[in-house]
Amino acid sequence: MSFWTAVVVIFAIACFTWLRAHKLRALGDRGSRPPFADHTAREHELEREVEEMRKRIAVLERIATDERRSNELAREIDSLRE
Repeated sequence: MSFWTAVVVIFAIACFTWLRAHKLRALGDRGSRPPFADHTAREHELEREVEEMRKRIAVLERIATDERRSNELAREIDSLRE
């Protein structure tokens, strides 16, 4: 192997090592934990949050489409303004 080939190989190894270290630093302290442990917990949290949002949307749709209730709601809002 020539001198310049060795220099290029060493440079490539150094760049790879630097990029890997930079990536690991950006991810934070996840080296001590399994990589998917938080992922599944996060998924469960997001699923619960989506279910709550669906319930809220259903209530808002019911309020918006119920003509009698929307009239009552408008009267209540007007009475609060006075």
